[in-house]
Amino acid sequence: MTPVNLRAFRDILVYLSAGDNAGARLDAAITLAQQHGARLIGVDVTNPAVFETDRAPTAAMLEETFTALAREARVEYQFHAADRHDAVPWKSLYAHYADIVIAPTGGEAQARVVLREVPQDVLLNAGVPVLVIPDLWTAQPLGRRVVVAWNASREATRAVHDTLPILSRADHVTIFAFDARPNVLREETRLLISHLDAHGITAHPFTWPDAGDIDAIDALYSCLSEEGADLIVAGGYGHTPLMERMLGGATRSLMRTLTVPVVMSH
Repeated sequence: MTPVNLRAFRDILVYLSAGDNAGARLDAAITLAQQHGARLIGVDVTNPAVFETDRAPTAAMLEETFTALAREARVEYQFHAADRHDAVPWKSLYAHYADIVIAPTGGEAQARVVLREVPQDVLLNAGVPVLVIPDLWTAQPLGRRVVVAWNASREATRAVHDTLPILSRADHVTIFAFDARPNVLREETRLLISHLDAHGITAHPFTWPDAGDIDAIDALYSCLSEEGADLIVAGGYGHTPLMERMLGGATRSLMRTLTVPVVMSH
């Protein structure tokens, strides 16, 4: 029997749509599937309203396009269409049966391109990490330089453990922490770095003492720029200032301004 690699995703799910950036999302999914030797699951989450717009031809070709690209990439694949008549729609989006979900920002849902449950309801209810690809993201390497937004919350802890297959393959991992208490910053980052080291992952601290002159999100984006990050790992919908401001009630507006993909867990 071939041994199972516990540091690899086995099922990677990508939400398919006729959105402007759907191609970059599918490209990221195929690349991850190739890296991990994973099965690629494509799920059509098209909002029926799309078929009354000029996006209809693209929407009608989603399965054919997905199948052709998956075959060309030589990855195992499945295709499903979401049941738009389900009383609890997010349960029909197949996320319970994947190791990671790749989704658009909430902008596509607001524009009625995809079902309104994507990505917020999936993140809150599915129990798997969700990789959100920014609207303006172009196809490029992803996961080589990763910044972990760390606040020692349940959600952030879940995100770190959910993304060990990504962190273990990264060239550089940075632990970003923002707090008014320097001793807390030092200890929380030290403990996480030590834990990741036990998994064979080398990580580096990027601590930002909160002096009240800059907020957590601006500090995080400064970290991303300085570290040349191509991926953020963060807890979703937490209740501490960083995660609440980053991924709480302002999630939809923030997703529209993202320039770097983010993996969230709840």
